[in-house]
Amino acid sequence: MAKCVFETPLGKIEAMADEEGLCSLDFDENASVSDEENAHLTQLQSELREYFEGKRKTFDVRLNPKGTPFQMAVWRTLCDIPYGNVISYSQEAQMLSHAKAVRAVANANGKNPLPIIIPCHRVIAKNGGIGGYSGGIWRKEFMLELERKNR
Repeated sequence: MAKCVFETPLGKIEAMADEEGLCSLDFDENASVSDEENAHLTQLQSELREYFEGKRKTFDVRLNPKGTPFQMAVWRTLCDIPYGNVISYSQEAQMLSHAKAVRAVANANGKNPLPIIIPCHRVIAKNGGIGGYSGGIWRKEFMLELERKNR
């Protein structure tokens, strides 16, 4: 498992990847900068730079997140939300054909190991409120505004 820590407009990000793909991405202001060799991490840094410059709307880096079958289904659904758009947690549950599982879907979103790349920030409350974000509401607001400006 290779690890890389780098600076972004959202603060320090620690990313981990194995031979199969990107496994995790965490916001960690206390992480010490490191740069281990891994093709997925190199690609991630380039793609994130383009994303924050408003030039990238989708990510091509290969993913290898770990989770339950339900979590994996939720995370795949998140990847279907187009850049610059938002949906509610209940709409996400409906997309999964689990309309009554709104809380379970929201919980799986909160356990997303690859924020930004798997865009859980594009899910908001049904009443139009921002909802939650494990990386901090200000980061969610930043990404939503970035995407709104660069649609």
